[in-house]
Amino acid sequence: MSFPEPGAVWRPRTDSERAVTSRTGSWTRFAAPGDAVGGGFGLFESWIPADAPGAMPHYHSGFTESFYVLSGRLRVLTGTEWTEAGEGDLVHVPAHGVHAFRTGPDSDARFLILFVPGAPRERYFRGLAEFAARAEPPSAEEVDAFALSCDQVNLREHPY
Repeated sequence: MSFPEPGAVWRPRTDSERAVTSRTGSWTRFAAPGDAVGGGFGLFESWIPADAPGAMPHYHSGFTESFYVLSGRLRVLTGTEWTEAGEGDLVHVPAHGVHAFRTGPDSDARFLILFVPGAPRERYFRGLAEFAARAEPPSAEEVDAFALSCDQVNLREHPY
């Protein structure tokens, strides 16, 4: 009798790229980009300092996004409700679900972001890193056009 043996994927931490995505020092590490794990999911690790913005209200049409808090406290907007997720908490956002995230004044947050299916989100976070490194910040129109090219519709007029 024979058994199928699909190959496992091992990505040592030292092989994963990390991008500093804002002027606050926030960063995202591409632990398992979708193309590295067969496209079924993407898994990123992020850190945001205390009292810092993460992402403005937005939605994605082609994938779901889940946040799993490893340490600290992460404030997540889903629709019109803010919740504060702590260590071990999970917040799942379906495709087309309006969401945002940030930290509060009392805690930073280290968390995992799971994308299903494995959308190529590393392009988006690399773009944020390029914006953060510029001497002159990008315009809102430039940020929104770039986000849209990465399946992210920013909702600047959202009443959060």
